[in-house]
Amino acid sequence: MSVHTALTIAGSDSSGGAGIQADIKTMITNGVYAMSAITALTAQNTTGVRAVMEVSPEFLSDQLDAVFEDIYPDAVKIGMVSSKKLIGVIGEKLRFYHAKNVVADPVMVASSGSSLMENNGADAFINELFPLASLITPNIPEAEVLSGCVIKNKQDMETAAEKLSALGAKAVLLKGGHSICDADDLLYMEGQKTWIRGKRINNPNTHGTGCTLSSAIASNLAKGMEMEGAVKSAKEYISKALAAGLDLGKGSGPLNHAFGIGNL
Repeated sequence: MSVHTALTIAGSDSSGGAGIQADIKTMITNGVYAMSAITALTAQNTTGVRAVMEVSPEFLSDQLDAVFEDIYPDAVKIGMVSSKKLIGVIGEKLRFYHAKNVVADPVMVASSGSSLMENNGADAFINELFPLASLITPNIPEAEVLSGCVIKNKQDMETAAEKLSALGAKAVLLKGGHSICDADDLLYMEGQKTWIRGKRINNPNTHGTGCTLSSAIASNLAKGMEMEGAVKSAKEYISKALAAGLDLGKGSGPLNHAFGIGNL
């Protein structure tokens, strides 16, 4: 039996709604074997991030070697990476192992509003990881930081996506969920703009949506889907996870990644 595999490189979320935990749930429910390399431990819940303890560059390097030398991933998802040094390690290892189907989610701010990336991290992310990524998946605030553009409407989204592409990203999925274009996302690839329509779901519990979407896309790429189909299928998955209406915690709660199982 052929088994598809995916690696997530991200931070741990003690509440289980985002980060490594959300990625692994997403990958499993989307039919791939999930592996992980942890960049940081976070003490967080649905109301905010209390503390972050970053792993050493040496330990992250060891984790990546351990995965690639044994079970080579069909796709790689990159999430929270808080420092320039760790971004450098990831870039070095992905180049060395010729990683494929890399989906990079430039996680800068948690859903609760807490900062998750150092000030110099954005430039390092662009220089090290953009050239390696098959797709980057910024939301609007992240795209504004990375592109230097102010985004207030669909035209601004298209301009920012073009600029991000010019910075080295092979494909850009600019997510429109921050009150602009409602739930419509823009896929910019090879000079072509494709709007991927979505229905706004009235659910305030959105903790981990970015992690979930990028992991679902990586899972689909690991299974051999083309980029546009992988994005559309992932968007459908996250819509169903939101629509399932899981309500946990005192703040912005997590999604129901296991909506198809029916036990929650």
